[in-house]
Amino acid sequence: MQAISLDHIDRKILGLLQTESGINASAVGERIGLSQSACWRRIQRLREEGVIKDQPVILDREKVGLTTMVFAHVKLTSHGRSNLSAFAEAVKSFPEVMDCYVLLGNVDFLLRIVAEDIKAYEQFFFEKLSQLPGIQEVTSSIVLSDTKHTTALPIE
Repeated sequence: MQAISLDHIDRKILGLLQTESGINASAVGERIGLSQSACWRRIQRLREEGVIKDQPVILDREKVGLTTMVFAHVKLTSHGRSNLSAFAEAVKSFPEVMDCYVLLGNVDFLLRIVAEDIKAYEQFFFEKLSQLPGIQEVTSSIVLSDTKHTTALPIE
């Protein structure tokens, strides 16, 4: 995938859209010195080019009862590695898995998983994750606290 050429105005727009949820084109334009219509056109172009993928609402996981976050390192068997995509597709169906990354190194996947508590993670682990074919080993690390979590990319 090729990077899109962004000028300093595009970067300012993107910075504001990332950090100020729900800000509209008029407010963005006012903050960076563009008319509402010029700002709206730029935002539309950034959407059309795929730079802006989505504008999700980000929930506080603990306030909705998901107090446990786990990073699971998954190593597949030699046979399982021949079908990395099958594992990746399978974990997409698990709502507990927030992120799934294919890695180069000692393990094949890194999963970020949320659950109500340790007991709920244990149930997820034994009833879903460990039942997937081709798994050799899963090492789970329980998150004690978040010191930094952001969705904003350093674009400016």
